[in-house]
Amino acid sequence: MPRYLPEPAFRHDYAPKTGVLLINLGTPDAPTAQALRPYLKQFLSDPRVIEIPRLPWWLILNGVILNTRPKQSARKYASIWTKDGSPLLTHTRSQAKLLKGQLGEMGMTGLVVDYAMRYGNPSIESVIGKMREQGVEKLLLLPLYPQYAASSSATALDEAFRVLARLRNMPEVRTVRHFHDNPGYIAALAAQVRKHWQYGQQPDKLVMSFHGVPRFTRDKGDPYHCECQKTGRLLAEALRLAPDQYVISFQSRFGRTEWLKPYTSEVLEQLGKAKTAKVDVICPGFVGDCLETLEEIAMEGKETFLSSGGGEFRYIPCLNEDSQWIVSLATIVKDNLAGWLENPAEDGRARQARAREKGASS
Repeated sequence: MPRYLPEPAFRHDYAPKTGVLLINLGTPDAPTAQALRPYLKQFLSDPRVIEIPRLPWWLILNGVILNTRPKQSARKYASIWTKDGSPLLTHTRSQAKLLKGQLGEMGMTGLVVDYAMRYGNPSIESVIGKMREQGVEKLLLLPLYPQYAASSSATALDEAFRVLARLRNMPEVRTVRHFHDNPGYIAALAAQVRKHWQYGQQPDKLVMSFHGVPRFTRDKGDPYHCECQKTGRLLAEALRLAPDQYVISFQSRFGRTEWLKPYTSEVLEQLGKAKTAKVDVICPGFVGDCLETLEEIAMEGKETFLSSGGGEFRYIPCLNEDSQWIVSLATIVKDNLAGWLENPAEDGRARQARAREKGASS
C-alpha cells in the first residue's frame, strides 16, 4: 500500500476553501447480521473502546462475540430502522445540510460542510478525500459528542489524524474537543424539554441518561463523568428543577466490569417500584436519535419502568433537526473558525478564481 494517498490534481486558479467535518459514531449499512458483523468488528476492535490486553480480547471478540452478537444487534436495529435507513445516519446527514444553510444565513458562504462516521459509512477517509477534491485547505473537525471521552471524541479524532497523516499535502486543521457546557447547547436542550412539557404535565422525575463508560476510565483521568454532571446540572438550572426533581444516570453497559453509576436501567426499575406516576427521560449526550435512545431507552427503558410498577413513561427526543440546536451548532462552528474566514490572501485568491470562472462562462 502506498505511503500517501493520491492528491487531487493541482490547479493554480482554484479557490482554496474551508471545510467543516461533523463526525458521529456510526451505523451498520443494514439491520442484518451480515451487515452488523463488520460494523461490530471495527467498533469493538478499537483500543480506545475496549481497553483490555489485545490477545485475550481478540480471542473473545472473534471466537464468541462476533458469532453471537450480530444477530442479536440486528433485531434491535430492525426495530428502529426507517424507510430512509438508520436514524443516526439520517439525522446526521440532515444536521450537516441544515448547518451549511444556517452558516450561509450567518454570512459564512462557500464553506464545504460534510459528515462522516467513525465506524461504518461514510468513512472519515472517504469524506476527507472528497473534501480535498473540493479544494479544502483548512479543516475543522467537529465530533458530535457534547461531552469528551477517549472512547468517543478522541477515537474520532484519532481516525481523522490517521487519514491526515497519509496526505502529502495536509490541510490546516482545528478541532472541537467538546461543548458540554456551551450556552447554546444547554438552551437548546432546555427548550426541547419545555416543548415536550407543553403536551403534558411536568413529570415527577426527569431522568438524564448519558452513555456509560467503564468506571476505571474516570479513575485514569477521563473527564467524561465530570462533563456529564456539569451538563446535567446546567440543564436542571435552566429548567429550574430542584435536586429531587431529576437524576443523572448512565446507560449501555457492556461486559462485567463496573461502569459509571447509577445505571439507567436500575434507576428506572427503582422509580417503577416506588410507584412513580410520571417519568420523563432525555439523553443529553446524543444530539441525534439512534439505537441507544430509540431502542434502549424509549423501548427497553419504558418496559423496565412499567413492568416495575411505574405509571407514565415518556421519552424526550434528541435535538435532531431542531432549529435552535442548528443555530447553536452553527455558532460553535463560527467561534472555532475565527480568523480563518478573514484571511485577505485567501479572499483575494477566491475572488480571482470566481472572476476567472465568470469570464469563462460568459
